[in-house]
Amino acid sequence: MASPLASRPYDLRHSALSTWLNAGVDPTEVAERAGNSVEVLLTRYAKCLDGRQDVANRRIEDLLREYE
Repeated sequence: MASPLASRPYDLRHSALSTWLNAGVDPTEVAERAGNSVEVLLTRYAKCLDGRQDVANRRIEDLLREYE
């Protein structure tokens, strides 16, 4: 009997990697855990990071405030 969890086993991997990237895990760490290069990871999953500019800007601003 086919599992309704994912139509293909690869879907579970895709879901996990997308979730990790969206959670803010460093792409280098995600790539290492996935057994991919960062280049391959970002080529396939870059759209998962879309819309994270606000998060990135906030982190940069917080860091720069530490130097004031």
